[in-house]
Amino acid sequence: MALDEATTAFLTEMAQAAGPDAKPLWELSAAEARIAGSGLKDLYGPGPEVHNIEDHTLAGYDGGQFHVRVLVPNTKPNAVLVYLHGGGWVLEDIEGYETLGRQLATKSGAAVVLVNYRKAPEYPFPTPVEDAWTALQWAADNAERIAGARVPLFVAGDSAGGNLAAVTAIRARDNGGPELAGQVLLYPATDSDFTRASYLAPENQSFLTTEFMHWFWNHYVPEPGARTNPEASPLRAESLAELPPALVITAEHDVLRDEGEAYAARLEESGVDVEHHRWPGQMHAFFSMVNVLPASAEVMDLFADALRTRAGSAASTAR
Repeated sequence: MALDEATTAFLTEMAQAAGPDAKPLWELSAAEARIAGSGLKDLYGPGPEVHNIEDHTLAGYDGGQFHVRVLVPNTKPNAVLVYLHGGGWVLEDIEGYETLGRQLATKSGAAVVLVNYRKAPEYPFPTPVEDAWTALQWAADNAERIAGARVPLFVAGDSAGGNLAAVTAIRARDNGGPELAGQVLLYPATDSDFTRASYLAPENQSFLTTEFMHWFWNHYVPEPGARTNPEASPLRAESLAELPPALVITAEHDVLRDEGEAYAARLEESGVDVEHHRWPGQMHAFFSMVNVLPASAEVMDLFADALRTRAGSAASTAR
């Protein structure tokens, strides 16, 4: 199947807006690429109103600081969801993901914690992992204050954020908490192996290319030998047993498709409750294209329904 009409039209419009002389992002510096990609958030719109918004500054493991934004949809949220945004550990921020977070909060009923983890190359591995872990612990410690009651805790993320979500879920298991009711991984980066079939397929080289992923990894983990660390490549973790239930979404035309599906398969083989969907006709990053690509809305509804259902089940079990 080819990319769907909406995606093809979007890519055509992007190419026309950039012009024939535009360099691909992977030929730019990190700072230049951030500027070049910053206009995407203008396409998403403001998102729905929420009951309350909180901004907090958290202390990092190294004495530095980063920020989180809490989007509270109503007076009695049914869960707290820590959301780790995509962008290859280099690009994007919570400003570009606020519309997505607002939609997710209002549709699911969960308070959404957007994490502005620090980015490579200024802050390479393991800083994004440590910031994600700090944010998850903070959310667990503050969940009752945020939601007004003890509610289930979830972690989720897309692309590089899916990588960080997977790693923090493993850390939570290995450290005896925080207890997670579920994890949602959207086309996650789970390995540093560029030889998988989805990396080599010409039809997958659209929004995210193999060259672009090399660029991201070179910024995030510059030393190739260090990329086999399971906290960089969670597919290489010794065990995935006893992890929280997982919803895994992959895109048909995505260089990361095979490693995301390999991770879902390993979770299932390890006895984890897994729901996996490969979204047809879609490219990488389609979920974050809120109010732009129709498939984003489809996955948003699936994500929100799964979160609401899982939160209800976890709350019933706790009682």
